[in-house]
Amino acid sequence: MLVQWNHVDGRRNRTMTEKKRYAKIERTTNETQISVAIDLDGEGKADIQTGVGFMDHMLDLFIKHGLFNGTIHANGDTYIDDHHTTEDLGIVLGQAVREALGDKKGIKRYGNAFVPMDDALAQVVVDCSNRPHLEYRVPALKEKVGTFDTELVHEFLWKFALEARMNVHVIVPYGQNTHHIIEAIFKALARAIDAAVEIDPRVKGVPSTKGLLT
Repeated sequence: MLVQWNHVDGRRNRTMTEKKRYAKIERTTNETQISVAIDLDGEGKADIQTGVGFMDHMLDLFIKHGLFNGTIHANGDTYIDDHHTTEDLGIVLGQAVREALGDKKGIKRYGNAFVPMDDALAQVVVDCSNRPHLEYRVPALKEKVGTFDTELVHEFLWKFALEARMNVHVIVPYGQNTHHIIEAIFKALARAIDAAVEIDPRVKGVPSTKGLLT
C-alpha cells in the first residue's frame, strides 16, 4: 500500500510516496490466540483487549507514547495464570514491529528515552540491529501489581526484543512504587522505538557500514 507523506515533525518531516509501515500478525497455539496490527506512523490510536488487565494498561501506554496505531487482541489460558498470554504478546508484537519496519532503509536505527513516573525513572535504549539482546537493569519489584506477576515484565521484554530483532537496554536507576517503575519502562520503550524508527532523509539506504540490517 502506498501512502502520501506530508508532515513537518520528526520522523514525518518530508513529502514523498512510499510503502506504509504497517503489519498484522496472528498466532494461535493451544494456549493463546493473539492478533496484533501496528502502524508505526500513526497517531497513538489503541484498541487493546488481551484478557490481562495490567497488560491492557501497559500496551495502551506503549501505543500512545510511541505514536503508533495499534490493535492488540488476545485470548489466552488466564484461568491458569497470565504467563502464556503475556509471553505470547511479546512474541507477536515483536514480530509485527519487525515486519512493519521492512528493510529499515532510511531509519535512524538508534533510540533513547528517559521517562519519569513520580518516584521512578526509566531509561530505554534500543538498536534496530537485527542482533536481539535484552539488558534488564531494574531494581527488585514487588511480586505483584494487583493480580499481575511482575516477573512477567522481563518475560515480555525479552520475547519482544528477540522477535523484533532489537537490542533493548532497560535501566531503572531508582524507584519505589512497582507500578510506577513498570509504567515508566513501557512509556520509555515506546518513545525509544519511535525515535529509532524515525525516517531521516539524510540516511541513504540502511544505517550500517555492513549495508544490511535484516
